[in-house]
Amino acid sequence: MEKRKVSISITQANVLSVALLVGAILVFFVPFWLLWPEWYLHVPTGASRGKVLWVMMTIVAVGVVAHEGLHGLTWALLNKGEFRHVNFGVMWKYVTPYCHYSEPMSRGRYIAGAMMPCAVLGVVPAVVSWFNGNVWWLLFGLIFFAAAAGDIWMTWLMLKEPKDALFLDHPSEAGFYVMEKGPEEEK
Repeated sequence: MEKRKVSISITQANVLSVALLVGAILVFFVPFWLLWPEWYLHVPTGASRGKVLWVMMTIVAVGVVAHEGLHGLTWALLNKGEFRHVNFGVMWKYVTPYCHYSEPMSRGRYIAGAMMPCAVLGVVPAVVSWFNGNVWWLLFGLIFFAAAAGDIWMTWLMLKEPKDALFLDHPSEAGFYVMEKGPEEEK
């Protein structure tokens, strides 16, 4: 099998994250505002703001762990329950946590695991906020939609690759290896 690396820099992913946050504000916040025009009346003021800030920071920290956990759980479950191939860590240079699956998988399985945190922690809470009018659900969804920037970019890059290839998550970069049969193997 031939192996080809596809990756992006963490800096590129962070720039995309800001762009996605702006897009997510348009996609999720505008409908929220139209549905709940007096949402701002429920934002805490004064002394309770500090308490809310600490609660939000705690929720975001737990959300970061959940984000990586959703990658690993999804990949393991879609790959016959192979949890032993799930590895977690932090790229300390960028203070960026990661989840790595150490075995090749199909494009569909890779994408499902890559996009699960975006769906569960980003899209679902933002959409729930449309129904319950809770700006904190919206904020959480916006943050975690933007936090999935690298995952969204990886998915977009992967969709350009051959459907029948296998994909191996890169162990130390935001990227993957495309594994295809060489000319000799196709005979």
